[in-house]
Amino acid sequence: MSKESLEPTGLTDDEKRLHQLGYAQELSRTMSGFSNFAVSFTIISILSGCLTLYGFGMNTGGPVMIVWGWPIVGLMTLFVGLAMAEVCSSYPTAGGLYYWSAKLAPKNGPAWSWFTGWFNFLGQVAVTAGIDFGAAFFLNAFLDLQFGFSATPGHTILLFGIILLVHGLLNSLGVKLVARLNDISVWWHIAGVLFIVGALVVLPDNHQSAGFVFGEFVNNTGWGSTFYVALLGLLLAQYTFTGYDASAHMTEETHDAARSGPRGIVMSILVSLGAGWVLLIGLTFAIQSYDGALESETGVPPAQIFIDAVGLTMGKVLLLVVIGAQLFCGMSSVTANSRMIYAFSRDGALPGSSFWHRINHRTRTPTNAIWLAAGGAFLLGLPYLWNATAYAAVTSIAVIGLYIAYVMPTLLRLLQGSNFQPGPWSLGRWSRPIGIVAIAWVAFITVLFMLPQVSPVSGSTFNYTPVAVLVVLGFATVYWFASARRWFKGPKVQGTEEELAAIERDLESI
Repeated sequence: MSKESLEPTGLTDDEKRLHQLGYAQELSRTMSGFSNFAVSFTIISILSGCLTLYGFGMNTGGPVMIVWGWPIVGLMTLFVGLAMAEVCSSYPTAGGLYYWSAKLAPKNGPAWSWFTGWFNFLGQVAVTAGIDFGAAFFLNAFLDLQFGFSATPGHTILLFGIILLVHGLLNSLGVKLVARLNDISVWWHIAGVLFIVGALVVLPDNHQSAGFVFGEFVNNTGWGSTFYVALLGLLLAQYTFTGYDASAHMTEETHDAARSGPRGIVMSILVSLGAGWVLLIGLTFAIQSYDGALESETGVPPAQIFIDAVGLTMGKVLLLVVIGAQLFCGMSSVTANSRMIYAFSRDGALPGSSFWHRINHRTRTPTNAIWLAAGGAFLLGLPYLWNATAYAAVTSIAVIGLYIAYVMPTLLRLLQGSNFQPGPWSLGRWSRPIGIVAIAWVAFITVLFMLPQVSPVSGSTFNYTPVAVLVVLGFATVYWFASARRWFKGPKVQGTEEELAAIERDLESI
């Protein structure tokens, strides 16, 4: 009897493919292809990443690296995204990267899956922390300007916790609400960029020269090497271009997932590349006082640039546009993070997996995983209370954790060669050269963003990225050799076709 004849009738192509991958349709598949793109575009969030690290860029390379670093990094990120998208089309499941590694590894699949998953987990938690931390910075700046709520580390951490709490609650209400908010977020970002750039072009009496915007180099890091500082300045762009694996993690909730997921990955990078460059160029032209922006009492240079360029009232309006985008971004990051946690624990890889994998039968969302995502992000941001460079470290952790996880399946896909079975979205003969470029770029930035960013290195300026990465890697390694290698066999199959159908009937009956 053929495999097809064993499948329950009435299944969609998405549900059939998910069954072939070994999973029941537990999550609610209600997202359109546009909504899938919207999740990744919202997490990339040019109004979050570009602006929260803009002050870092002003000190680390200045305008020339802010403006030219963006298209360089964007192009290299596109190579990484294209390589990921091809694999996503073959395996459209919420597990994403770690599932792909398990299926593509020629041997030791569980080990490849294990370490990919743990790096992905680290990167997801860090990117959630970085996004909502940035939102807390900007919200604190607004509250300082409006109500005198001073921008102290304690106040910023308080706002950070409140924002994570709100994002946890929103995600707990169901994926339909999250999808609707993500759809709105796309237009908020695009309209917001046009509004901000338009205001910065029309309203200021003075603008910087093209020579300044496209050629001025600034080094306030304490390091003597121009080349080294220029490379460090790439972090602004590379941190912004993170989180687009969200489209893969949402495929179990997306229609036509084998095509929509890959398109979501690639289009989110392309649209962000164009819109983000316009934003950075417009903001840099509008700088009235470079030193004044860096020395702003709010601690948020873009806020001071807004105020200097368009006045206090309009500056606050532009600040609110940015804060709104950042809040959309953080909400989507918690969504993607929780789906990765849900899938990883579904396969038994996290301590307490049976708890983190539970589905809320009313909302069909992984509520416990949502709160682990939010809680983990809060813990990662706490060092800011005693380390002024903690935010830059969090962003470096996000880049390194995510990109190592991004490139491991790409490496394994290259090792597969002609044995790889492409999905309906394929790179064809371009797969190998694109994959090689992607791997080389990730190896380069992994080393780069672990290096010291400020000189002299002290307790308050230490880049604790290597510590965080080594702690997670050490934990995953010890856990693997001490225990997990004996029981973690990679992604689990939930059952036969009949058992998968029974799981789905039980959920639908509640």
